[in-house]
Amino acid sequence: MPPKTTSKAPAKPKSAAQKAQETQSKKVTKTTKPAEKSKIDTTKIKKVSYKKGLSKSKQMKSALKAKKAVNKGVHGVKKRKIRTSIKFYRPKTQKPPRRPKYPRISSQGLKELKFDHYAVIKYPLTTETAMKKIEDNNTLVFIVDPKANKPGIKKAVKKLYKINPINVNTLMRPDGTKKAYVKLNQAEDGLEIANKIGII
Repeated sequence: MPPKTTSKAPAKPKSAAQKAQETQSKKVTKTTKPAEKSKIDTTKIKKVSYKKGLSKSKQMKSALKAKKAVNKGVHGVKKRKIRTSIKFYRPKTQKPPRRPKYPRISSQGLKELKFDHYAVIKYPLTTETAMKKIEDNNTLVFIVDPKANKPGIKKAVKKLYKINPINVNTLMRPDGTKKAYVKLNQAEDGLEIANKIGII
């Protein structure tokens, strides 16, 4: 006998609703993973220890320090010293200024005497040449301080002897002293002034 052939009935066309359900079932549901937190290297950040004994100000300081470290990050910029020479030297030792407990010299720290008119003119000369200058040229001769200048000598003579000199000439002697020639007015007699001073 010939084998029986089973004829399958033609499949019914699927409706639009059925097709939509099938496609939805086929779709793989994507699982959303939680976003990973940015990893920070905690090894380089100092741990802040909040102890009971610490004051609030100290705790705040340590917290701010930790915050700065976090903000700065791991990768920092390192400064290098620029070397301009090939030689190396030891650092110079600091030498503080001296602060003595007492003065080593008795006159140390005392104020220097004022360079007044008494210090400028030391004494008048009474040699023969000096006397000749008084008689012939109407000029007085004095030994003055080596630091004294012509205007200073003029002022000193005015104050000490109440004279208005016309001119002052100076020279340095071989022994290191300074000689001053003070020329007087014609109205003032050099001999009289020399007598008052005590030269003659």
